[in-house]
Amino acid sequence: MNVSHSMMNLPGWKMSCAVALFCGAIAGVASAQTFTTLITFDGTNGAYPEYGSLVQGTDGNFYGTTADGGADPTNVGTAFKMTPTGALTTLYSFCSQADCTDGKVLTAGLVLGTSGKFYGTTYYGGVPSSTCLGFYGCGTVFEITPAGKLTTLHSFVGTDGESPFSGLVQATNGDFYGTTIYGGTAEGTIYKITPAGTLTTLYNFCTQAGCPDGNYPYGTLVQAANGDFYGTTGGGGANEYGTVFKITLTGDLTTLHSFTGTDGENPEAGLVLAANGDFYGTTLEGGANEVGTVFKMTPTGTLTTLYSFCSETGCTDGELPYALMQAANGNFYGMTSAGGANRQGTVFEITPAGALTTLYSFCSQTGCADGEVPVAQLMQATSGDLYGTTYEGGGASSDGTVFSLSLGLSPFVKTLPTSGKVGTQVLILGNSLTGTTSVTFNGTAAQFTVVSATEIKVTVPTGATTGTVEVSMPGRTLSSNVKFRVT
Repeated sequence: MNVSHSMMNLPGWKMSCAVALFCGAIAGVASAQTFTTLITFDGTNGAYPEYGSLVQGTDGNFYGTTADGGADPTNVGTAFKMTPTGALTTLYSFCSQADCTDGKVLTAGLVLGTSGKFYGTTYYGGVPSSTCLGFYGCGTVFEITPAGKLTTLHSFVGTDGESPFSGLVQATNGDFYGTTIYGGTAEGTIYKITPAGTLTTLYNFCTQAGCPDGNYPYGTLVQAANGDFYGTTGGGGANEYGTVFKITLTGDLTTLHSFTGTDGENPEAGLVLAANGDFYGTTLEGGANEVGTVFKMTPTGTLTTLYSFCSETGCTDGELPYALMQAANGNFYGMTSAGGANRQGTVFEITPAGALTTLYSFCSQTGCADGEVPVAQLMQATSGDLYGTTYEGGGASSDGTVFSLSLGLSPFVKTLPTSGKVGTQVLILGNSLTGTTSVTFNGTAAQFTVVSATEIKVTVPTGATTGTVEVSMPGRTLSSNVKFRVT
């Protein structure tokens, strides 16, 4: 099948939620937890937070985007900052420049670069082009500081790609990599862009009849330890249900798996590289009950379907899942955009072996004040709590929400980047770090500087080997959520 915008939740577009008729497998029920709605969007402070995840900054605050809204009625999308308790600051309202040359409609979140700045994409806008959808411009790549200063790094013109639906990933070489779902020579591209804005198209999808290599790459790429990137296409492949692919830094692409429908179809979210070295992901549709799956795939392309949604009576386990993330406890967390006890989506936990537990069903409050239709990826803050967004809901405004979900998970620290050679400067993010007495890389002590309660700067020490980074303070030691790989 061909993937169209019918599944996208851009302003004014509604998601068509499939209703499954066949249920069977067993899923778990949630234990004690605390769900808190932190922000309700009302248009002036943004509207419709889309598919991207929130990201934690070096200051301990969270940064994100909305697809619509802003300070002025002509604005179409925002970048915002939020404290862990929910105080929101709009950093930038897009389409603030004539002809929206700064971009409009943000369907992806931000990524924190090693520079401490954030990088992102806009789906429309940039330099106007008659070759692009609606003459709105083909989209942009931008840089934005924590204070809200925006710099447009690149405006797509169609031949180099169009409509970058997904976010960026910063590779170990310092450059950023991303995808566009249209444009190039056919139906979507993979590109590289330097922090200064020099863009190179690495691959053009669907250059062969029938698109055996896939088309419409919606999801964000992920870089593996071997340096290659892995990703998904929403359509194309041998059966036209989408693919999983691998691509080298020089643009050599290998299709690893073509979905068949029974093992899922339309993988619109990217993959997660798990601690065990395998990749985990979701398909929006397909599977045993035709409303989505969770799957595991080895680096060589062996795919296992772990769970088919709507396996409970009434689809209380959810339908139409989006992106996963792996928490520090080793389990995966995600959301479904439909289904659940109130038919408006769920938050779920799934083990690496495929045991699923429904943690929360949206629209459990009067007027859906807690939100509805979540289509983004969850984020685990270094406090251990989960944070996420809903595309709609939040009471009278119904323009979406930001929420937190506390499950009692332990705090940790995270490194940026997550790999590097001896001598590389690394940022360590966490909470209450001012009393730090030592930092070690897999047991090897490192020289460090405490910048603030939420940031440490450290240099990878001589003799360091791949393993856990530990930050010690009086009375406690925090470990990194992933192993730091010494290259």
